Amino acid sequence: MKREDPIVAEVRRTREELSAQFDFDVAAIFSDLRTRQISAGDRLVRLSRDQKAEPIDEPDHAR
Repeated sequence: MKREDPIVAEVRRTREELSAQFDFDVAAIFSDLRTRQISAGDRLVRLSRDQKAEPIDEPDHAR
C-alpha cells in the first residue's frame, strides 16, 4: 500500500475546506482569490508576462 504524502494531504484538505466554504462554486472561489490579491497590495511579487526564467547550465557529467 502506498503511503500518503503529508504535504499532498494538507493541500487536498485545504482545497476541500475552501471549496466547501464557497459551496463548490469555482467562480466564487476565484472572485475571493482576486479580492485577496488586491488587498495584499505590495506583499505579492508580480512578474511581467514576458519575463523568462534563466536557463540552468547542466553539469558536464549530465551530458
